[in-house]
Amino acid sequence: MVVGDIATGTDLLVIGAGPGGYVAAIRAAQKGIDTTLVEKDAYGGTCLNYGCIPSKALITGADLAHEAGNAEEMGIHADPVVDMSQLRDWKSGVVDQLTGGVEKLCKANGVNLVEGTARFKDENAVRIAHGGEGQGSETIEFEHCIIATGSRVIQIPGFDFGDEPVWSSRDALEADTVPERLVVVGGGYIGMELSTTFAKLGADVTVVEMLDDILPGYESDVARVVRKRAEDLGIDMHFGEGASGWRDEDDGIMVTTETEDGEENEYRADKVLVAVGRSPVTDTMDIESAGLEADDRGFLSVDDRRRTDVEHIYAVGDVVEDTPMLAHVASKEGIVAAEHIAGEPVAFDSQAVPAAVFTDPEIGTVGMTEADAEEAGFTPVVGQMPFRASGRALTTNHADGFVRVVADEESGFVLGAQIVGPEASELIAELAFAIEMGATLEDVASTIHTHPTLAEAVMEAAENALGQAIHTLNR
Repeated sequence: MVVGDIATGTDLLVIGAGPGGYVAAIRAAQKGIDTTLVEKDAYGGTCLNYGCIPSKALITGADLAHEAGNAEEMGIHADPVVDMSQLRDWKSGVVDQLTGGVEKLCKANGVNLVEGTARFKDENAVRIAHGGEGQGSETIEFEHCIIATGSRVIQIPGFDFGDEPVWSSRDALEADTVPERLVVVGGGYIGMELSTTFAKLGADVTVVEMLDDILPGYESDVARVVRKRAEDLGIDMHFGEGASGWRDEDDGIMVTTETEDGEENEYRADKVLVAVGRSPVTDTMDIESAGLEADDRGFLSVDDRRRTDVEHIYAVGDVVEDTPMLAHVASKEGIVAAEHIAGEPVAFDSQAVPAAVFTDPEIGTVGMTEADAEEAGFTPVVGQMPFRASGRALTTNHADGFVRVVADEESGFVLGAQIVGPEASELIAELAFAIEMGATLEDVASTIHTHPTLAEAVMEAAENALGQAIHTLNR
């Protein structure tokens, strides 16, 4: 049915229903703002549908199978068989449950939902093209707008995601079989999460990375723990090489790489996964019609309320420059934008943003490293607790890694932390809270922690920084 182009109005239009957009829409509606949320694909955005949630579901399945099949020293002997099609269906069920929940939450909070693709007509109106031929379009006029269109995977020359053996991270998460040989291009957090996962599922994995180590942006001793574990899993890693192309072979494909010196190398594979990063989606909305201009990389600049240069148009999440592409950051930004539109005196001023990588072992970081603290003018004091000294870590048979706490020597305020080890993604929340609350090393060290737990390592690291550690040698 052709709906035609009709005009409606809304106080707030949110473009994109990812973790920034739907959270902003719900909070705005809670504040009594007439809110319309436009989504062209799926509620929950990339994180819920094609990234964070499905990847963690797949990682959980791979971990379970791998651990069951590698627990001989505990007297457990098993030879698990992974039905990838069934694992994929289970993962999809988790995603469907959550996406349905997002849609219900939006409706329950009074958010008007519109499916379609938004393009700005001017700074106070968008045209929504509804999906599918003949579905028509409509114009929505708004007083305020929040852009939350997220990001997309970066494609590199010679590797078209439309070609059957070339996988994006999204393709990899939809796999119903495990390739016998997988080349992963990129040793960042997405590349390492998926390379580890497929290695545990039985693939022969090779990682090629342009830089000289995996996980750029993380300290070398943190990356070293993950790299060692990846090597133990049989992952073959090559550094200083950029992928230059691939070709069909009688038996699979051949992926070619090239070093800065022009040396070429070749790796046989059945699939090649390209995981070299993500770029913001700001090129599909005719933002120029609204008076907006993205930078050369596609990012929008905002102030601490998440207002763009056009003051009644806000931007949150992956489209914002100089902020990490993290779902929880997008959600926080969305809340700030919505509450500011509601007239509240808010600003995006988080003391620290935690981040997690679901490799084996996991990584959790928040705030400053020791080098960051020195650069900022602090005299840092550092405490560290290895998991091999943790009774609970040993009982889980996962004792690689450490908890490190960085604090200001003079005041004792916790400035940052780096954790690599079991449940690092969960443990880092304690130290994020400590930083946000202005806690000192003494506060953390004097908090009674349950025994035996992994969280004791946080307390022990703080004690170590104070020179009062019981279960490790003080620095």
